Amino acid sequence: MGQRSRKRGRREPPPAAVRTAPLPAAGDAPERPSRSEERNAAVRAALKPFADGERPWSIKISVAVAFLLAAVNFILFVVGTKPRLGGQQPHLAEILIFCGLMLACAAGMWRMRYWAVLGFQTLLAIGLLGFSLALIKASSLLGAAICLAVIIPGGWLFYKLVRILGRLQLPAPPRR
Repeated sequence: MGQRSRKRGRREPPPAAVRTAPLPAAGDAPERPSRSEERNAAVRAALKPFADGERPWSIKISVAVAFLLAAVNFILFVVGTKPRLGGQQPHLAEILIFCGLMLACAAGMWRMRYWAVLGFQTLLAIGLLGFSLALIKASSLLGAAICLAVIIPGGWLFYKLVRILGRLQLPAPPRR
């Protein structure tokens, strides 16, 4: 058998005859932006920042979901219904942290803050991932239906919040 070395030797540049076009200088910008950059610029130009007090329906739904998750978790804990997560019951501190996080997201989204929408989207994505993994292990039709009942509307809400983030990221119009 022949010897195979993992070391790479020095590579020689291609001969001058192969290079036909001169290489661009380091400081030169491309002459024309690509089609994808042109489309991105057109989409950015079409986006308008939200007016004061304007709240799209997807933000209102997200605020309601965050508030309901916080309220239901806290009420269920106070009543004594303690769900088991990984074989263990959550402690009061864990419930309070989750409820506080959801309430902070709800308040921030109501005030149209970028960080709140991004944080809620992150938590939504983690929850959707968990339900997707639970769908894989679903052993009954009811379990699969519950997982799909969370995944489908949650994924749709996640998708709708992406454009909201784009509009929230825009600078505010100058005040007159």
